[in-house]
Amino acid sequence: MRGAGLRVLIVGGGVAGLATAAALRSWGATLDVVERTAVPDEAGTGIYLTGNATRMLDVLGVREPVADLAVEIKQQRSTNRQGRALFDIDVAGLWDGVGPCVSLRRPDLHRALLAHVADVPIRWGRRPVTLAQEGERVAVGFDDDTTERYDLVVGADGVNSTVRRVAFDGHAARTLPQYAYRWLAPRLDSEPVWSVLLGRGTQFLTIPVSDEQTYCYYNDGAVADRPGWRDELRAGYPERVGTLLDALDADGAAPHAGWNQEVDLRSWSRGRVLLIGDAAHATSPNMAQGAAMALEDAVVLAESLTAAGSVGEALRAYETRRRPRTDWVLAQTHRRDKALGLPAVLRDTVMRRLGEKMFRSNYGPLFAQP
Repeated sequence: MRGAGLRVLIVGGGVAGLATAAALRSWGATLDVVERTAVPDEAGTGIYLTGNATRMLDVLGVREPVADLAVEIKQQRSTNRQGRALFDIDVAGLWDGVGPCVSLRRPDLHRALLAHVADVPIRWGRRPVTLAQEGERVAVGFDDDTTERYDLVVGADGVNSTVRRVAFDGHAARTLPQYAYRWLAPRLDSEPVWSVLLGRGTQFLTIPVSDEQTYCYYNDGAVADRPGWRDELRAGYPERVGTLLDALDADGAAPHAGWNQEVDLRSWSRGRVLLIGDAAHATSPNMAQGAAMALEDAVVLAESLTAAGSVGEALRAYETRRRPRTDWVLAQTHRRDKALGLPAVLRDTVMRRLGEKMFRSNYGPLFAQP
């Protein structure tokens, strides 16, 4: 099926929405993108893209612009909070033949995707407030009191999706017992290494995102925004962690902070409305698959629409194809969170003996094409 004569609304101007615009651009439909923020979002810290994500960037034609802005990560290192080694992973070898693993500032990824779909109209500061099925079309009421009709509405608007709230009976994301802080700090190490220190129910992660900066992520567990979290982080982890915290103290900046969330739906479509990316299947970030799954969603959706005889048939084929993969990622994030929550002595023993095997098992199915 070709998209000529059809109208598609993409709700969300983040990674999932822009990737969907890139994937559908050559299908032939008229594309509209709406984004609730008034201007492109320059906020955000860092993002890590595993090999299956960069493979999709290649399919979308944006891998080179992203690579120019990114750091290629060659190794992952896991230690306990004292810095004692648990296991290392040669990620370059692990993802060989799939794609390189890279990290970069999230706003840089956003700008690269925006530049790539510069010919697709994006209406900033606009969001849907009503969605009504009218046969094979959807009447979309916007917050500017206008109504337009589309043959397909794609909700790519993140974990707190407006489309999911309006069209899927108000289904809310589930809050996980993980309150996380994210910030950027000066880069301390020249090695392109993803590194995590595992504490007692906490994790401190660093990833270089440029020649000058490192992305810092701290999961403080099940308590929100404790006043003493910085002091406890300094006291309980190696000295270099305190140096990275100094980046916050130096300019009085506040970290990006909030609960990790997940979304688990029985179906991602209602009539001609489809959810993709975090709006459909957000997970704990411990496998770094949020952006990867969104990029894969976009490519598979385009392929499903092209191969099907109707939009309805395409949406059914899309979910049949994507569901096993996203369910796998969700199950593995649960397993990893459970393992990280073990008592420290038991966890360290398990990680030293089985960490590398577990890691390879977690990602194994993702080496194949989606």
